[in-house]
Amino acid sequence: MNSFLEVFSEEAKLRAIELDAQRTQGKPLGKLHGVVVGIKDVLCFNGHKVSAASKILENYTAVYSATAVQKLLDEGAIIIGRQNCDEFAMGSSNENSAYGPVKNAFDNERVPGGSSGGSAVAIQANQCMVSLGSDTGGSVRQPADFCGVVGLKPSYGRISRYGLIAYASSFDQVGIFSHTVNDAALVLEVIAGADNFDSTVSTKEVPSYTNALLSEPATKKVAYFKETLSHPGLDPEIKKQTEDYLAKLVAKGYTVEAIDFSLLSFLVPTYYVLTTAEASSNLSRFDGIKFGHRTNDKIEDLTDLYKKSRTEGFGEEVQRRILLGTFVLSAGYFDAYFTKAQQVRRKLVDLTSDLFAKYDLLVSPTVPSPAFKLGANHHTATEMFLADIYTVYANLVGIPAISIPLFKHSNGMPFGLQVMSASFNEIGLLQCAQDLMESK
Repeated sequence: MNSFLEVFSEEAKLRAIELDAQRTQGKPLGKLHGVVVGIKDVLCFNGHKVSAASKILENYTAVYSATAVQKLLDEGAIIIGRQNCDEFAMGSSNENSAYGPVKNAFDNERVPGGSSGGSAVAIQANQCMVSLGSDTGGSVRQPADFCGVVGLKPSYGRISRYGLIAYASSFDQVGIFSHTVNDAALVLEVIAGADNFDSTVSTKEVPSYTNALLSEPATKKVAYFKETLSHPGLDPEIKKQTEDYLAKLVAKGYTVEAIDFSLLSFLVPTYYVLTTAEASSNLSRFDGIKFGHRTNDKIEDLTDLYKKSRTEGFGEEVQRRILLGTFVLSAGYFDAYFTKAQQVRRKLVDLTSDLFAKYDLLVSPTVPSPAFKLGANHHTATEMFLADIYTVYANLVGIPAISIPLFKHSNGMPFGLQVMSASFNEIGLLQCAQDLMESK
């Protein structure tokens, strides 16, 4: 299934022996003692390769560990390997990796979703117990949906981004894949929290999410945007099963209300204007000078070196997004695109603040369709971008969101429900997510 780019076989065995010795000697055990974890190939692990699934970083070895990775190790986890993904986390199908596409374990002719497809499939196929991915616009929740597993994106700033290769810095967030909400809660409890190496991370205290799951949700007021279920791109079966499930929640004692949301069609354009602009800036550092791929072709000058190295090193999708980002940041178009998108983002944040003053949760389909066939959407970037229509909202406004596996399509593929809550209300989100999974 091409889910792993590298498996740390011998190292993992030695780590397991070391952890066994700790236990037999009666030493205190970490919260993740012996838990086998995979990490997406955008997270640095000291002394190991990290390539962002790109030729431009093919032979780069990390010289430090990401804070999230180090916290896993400190609590006794075993890092089993680095997982395949869309190049620089840019994609919704995991077909953009320089090392070949990842295949869905339920149907090898279908995509696993992206960009954290390898991380999702590794859980789906029981190749590890939990995985760390990254979520810039749905890159944890969308593959979780396609693969029938739990995918959690915490609030922006809940987990340090130190050691996460940047795509779009004001959107990126480390996320978690697992089989259960409880497992995701435990990993979040371990890796969340303040970090002196990341000025954007929150200093809020990290509560015991696992203990919180012992209690039922305090209140159960749920909203959904009318436009998400009436969108013409939504698969009819996903619409019907979602509506039927919401009716079940009402019978279970939840208050479920439909509300208007006129900005749905603005979400994807706003997201792609802002993220490509940030990507254009972030990826400018990969120039073949300090590190990364450098062309072997004959060069005429420094500009020619940059041009050839980056053309050879970056894949087509990454090049497309860099070009788009550079365009929207250019002098003649900055106000028309970038500034306007920032204004829409501000409007969305205000709307979200008002919404969660009245409701505990916001729900929607995670993705408008189940996993599609490999190569099915190659003819148009627009079709691929629209796969993010329901997931980018949480990243634009920085709120936590989770995709939980609840349903099955007539084609045999799983799909889930996306649940969102107010910023830093992961306790309420996880409590309700667990309650909803028990209600399926």
